[in-house]
Amino acid sequence: MQYRTFGTLDWKVSALGFGAMRLPVIDDTPGKIDEPEAIRMIRHAIDGGVNYVDTAYPYHGGMSEPLVARALKDGYRDKVRLATKSPSWLLQTPGDFHKYLDEQLGRLQTDHIDFYLIHALNKARWPALRDMKIGKEAQKAIADGRIGRIGFSFHDDLDTFKGIIDDEDSWDFCQIQYNFMDTDYQAGTEGMTYAAEKGLAVVVMEPIRGGQLAATPPETVARLWDSAPAERTPVEWALQWVWNQPEVSVVLSGMSNMEQVVENLASADRSGVGSLNDEEISLIDRVAEAYHAISPVPCTNCKYCMPCPNGVDIPGVFRIYNDVALYGDLNRPKMLYQIRLTDEERADKCIACGDCLEKCPQGIEIPDWMEKADQLLAPQ
Repeated sequence: MQYRTFGTLDWKVSALGFGAMRLPVIDDTPGKIDEPEAIRMIRHAIDGGVNYVDTAYPYHGGMSEPLVARALKDGYRDKVRLATKSPSWLLQTPGDFHKYLDEQLGRLQTDHIDFYLIHALNKARWPALRDMKIGKEAQKAIADGRIGRIGFSFHDDLDTFKGIIDDEDSWDFCQIQYNFMDTDYQAGTEGMTYAAEKGLAVVVMEPIRGGQLAATPPETVARLWDSAPAERTPVEWALQWVWNQPEVSVVLSGMSNMEQVVENLASADRSGVGSLNDEEISLIDRVAEAYHAISPVPCTNCKYCMPCPNGVDIPGVFRIYNDVALYGDLNRPKMLYQIRLTDEERADKCIACGDCLEKCPQGIEIPDWMEKADQLLAPQ
C-alpha cells in the first residue's frame, strides 16, 4: 500500500480508502447488507493496508454505520481512522449536531470518530449551518474528544465550494467528487487546488463516477483504451489518474464485492504522483473528449444561458441527461436528477420562454431538450 499526506496532519493515509456506501446486499435491498461478506471485505482491505474507512448516517438506509462497527471489532478499530458524516439536512438547531453525533457514536460502538464531515453541503444548506455556527459546535466536540477533525462533503458549484472554505476556519479536510470526466464539474480541479492550498486534505469520492467508468465503454472509447502502451482496465486508468494528482490525499472506493477489493488494493500498490507519463495522461484526455463527443446535447457548461428566469439549472439538467448516452445507464442519472437538482431546477419548470436561446453560443434548442430531459428523467 502507498501512503499519502493528509493535509497538515502528521499522519499518512492509505492511497485507497474503503467507502461503505455500496456494500454487498441481499435481494437488491440496500438495507439488507450481506453482513459476513461485507465484514470479510472491509477486514481484507484493512489487512491489505487500508487505514481510512468512510461511512455516513444515511448509507444503506442507516445500516452502514452499525455494519462498520461490527467489521471493526476484534482489534480492527485500532488499525484505522474512522470517518462518518453528520446529516446536514436534519440539523435545525445547534443541539441537533450533538444529538446526531451521539447517536452515531452509539451506532459505531466507539467513543470517538476520527474524521467527522458535515454531509453534502451545497448553496441551499450552507447559509443556515454557517449562521448556526456549526464550526463552533464541532470545536466543542473536538474539545471533549468525541471527534478528532472536522470536514465537509460537497455537491454544488465552484463558487459555493470556495465560499464554504472561506466562511469557516475550522475545516481540516473536504470530500469532493473528482475523476477525469469531472475536472470542471462541482469543485473540480480548481476547487481541489484551492482547498489544498488552504491546507485542507482532499478526500476524493466517485473516482469512477459511481461505476460508470467501469462499465463496458462505447466503441470509440474502447479503441482508445486498446491503443494504450500499458495494459490497464478502465477502472485502473480512472483510479491512477486521480492518484496522479498531488493534491489528493485519499481516494474512496465504494466496493461491492471481494474482487473489487483485491483489484483496487493491487492498483493502490502501484499508485503515486508521477505514476502516469505524458503519453498516458494525453490518452486519458482523449478518452474524456471521446466520451463528451457522443453527448447528445452539445452543452459546454459555459453557463451563458444562466440564470434562467424560471430557475431551471439548464447545464445541470443537460449534464445528467447526457450521462444516459455516455454510460448506457438510466438508473444513476434518474437518481441524481432527484437528489442533485431541486424541484425548481428541474426541466419540467421550463416554460419555453426562449430567454436562453439567444444566449447559447452552441445554438442549442434548449426548450426542446428540456422537454426530452423531463420525459426521460422524471419519475414515472
